Amino acid sequence: MKKIIYKITGAALSCSLLFSSCTKDFTTINTDPNGTPKALPQQLLAPALVGVLSANMSRNRSFNNELMQVSVDMSESEGKVFRYDYRSTWSDYLYNTWYLEMTNFKDIYNLAKEQLTYNESYMGISLICQAWIYSMLTDTYGDVPYFKSNQAKDSAVYEPPFDRQKDIYLDLFKKLEEANNLLKLNIQIQSNSDPVYGGNIAKWRKFGNSLYLRLLLRVSGKAEVAQSCIDKIKEIAETNTAQYPIMASTDESAILRWTGAGPYVSPYMSVREQDFRTPGVGSFFIDHLVAWNDPRIDIPTYGVNNINRWGIAPYQGAFLGVPSGYAPGGGLIRKSYFYSYTSSTSLQTEQLTGMIMNYAELKFILAEAAAKGWISGSAETFYNDGALASIKQWLPAWPIAITDFLAAADIQWNNNATLDEKMERIHLQKYYALFLTDMQQWFEYRRTGHPALPKGEGLRNNGVMPARMTYPVYVQSTNPSGYRSAVAGQGPDVISTQVWWQKP
Repeated sequence: MKKIIYKITGAALSCSLLFSSCTKDFTTINTDPNGTPKALPQQLLAPALVGVLSANMSRNRSFNNELMQVSVDMSESEGKVFRYDYRSTWSDYLYNTWYLEMTNFKDIYNLAKEQLTYNESYMGISLICQAWIYSMLTDTYGDVPYFKSNQAKDSAVYEPPFDRQKDIYLDLFKKLEEANNLLKLNIQIQSNSDPVYGGNIAKWRKFGNSLYLRLLLRVSGKAEVAQSCIDKIKEIAETNTAQYPIMASTDESAILRWTGAGPYVSPYMSVREQDFRTPGVGSFFIDHLVAWNDPRIDIPTYGVNNINRWGIAPYQGAFLGVPSGYAPGGGLIRKSYFYSYTSSTSLQTEQLTGMIMNYAELKFILAEAAAKGWISGSAETFYNDGALASIKQWLPAWPIAITDFLAAADIQWNNNATLDEKMERIHLQKYYALFLTDMQQWFEYRRTGHPALPKGEGLRNNGVMPARMTYPVYVQSTNPSGYRSAVAGQGPDVISTQVWWQKP
């Protein structure tokens, strides 16, 4: 019996020692030394940027371009955006994608703020991207969840309140102020984590302050914030430039270049060739380019052999557009269209389509501020610089003096023009500078009424440009209290309800 007990005890002890040796350092030896149990800021930045820009480019092509007469969907059917015939299903995609990626950008900030991964530059970049996305959200829909959005996981806020657009904008300015101060420290980040500037913190800082000017101008027409916006525009652009550096060349434009490597494949490549070239080019868009002998399409200018960077195919040897807003049954035929990727000049393979904000837009912002007397610079110089930058963004080696080009096209600056005439001239050029930049053409038209777009007889909504997208239908059931509050404060959930900065 004793021998049996000894054997059992010994076996138990052996098993105990064996089990102990098996579990010793279990966590250490089963943890990937090359990985991390938590995502890092440098791992989240590029995918989040790609996600936002993919959505922006999709709706730029199918929504913004149709409203703003860049393209015309050649169809006799109902529910066509170019006729202002809005369908509620248009609302979901941007709303869902922008809020989804907002979680990633907020995670970048929070992770970069932790002790082991502390990095002020990732924090600043995150704040700039948050301001960029939230501005697009509120400019598209009006009042939206802001202060308590994206808190379902951490704070169990499942029905975030819809915040007023004015309050959102004022806080966006705070975000950009904080970002500017964080990036001023110039803390290094991983260059390969940044598909926009390759880790150049100074360029991110300049973009953030240029975005600041865009947003200040957007709400500068509201009496309750007008003077503070004007004062800040002057401070950034003129009196405190050392504290607020802004873009200084086309090389500093904020663009995610679709190189075709890794995740950087243009979302346009997923569009079927025949679908990509189906929309006709709008008459308003192409007719000006033809009249100006504009070098961005394949028209010889001053003996210069141009490259068709905007990938527009002529129709029977000529660039002919389709009038937008035509009534169903008009019997129009497709004329000029955008090349598919079988062409060497297709937008489907063009690297520069990942447009966030370019240098030309900044120059036109300054031109408007100068024309209104808010800053002391020359509106004519800013206008000329903007027109040149808009061309050189696509054709860096274009050799013609911009004053010669503008004079030949009869679009040179006129100091004796009225303010409204100056605004039309600025915003017609800005319209082309904003080509492919999310919904900015639409936002600026709603803000200014420029450029003057022709009105087709087939337009719905009483011929008035839609003022917003409606909220996604599911919001009424998933966030009923927030939805009711938004409608009560902003107005009916329809496309004709103006957002705060549009209202007189």
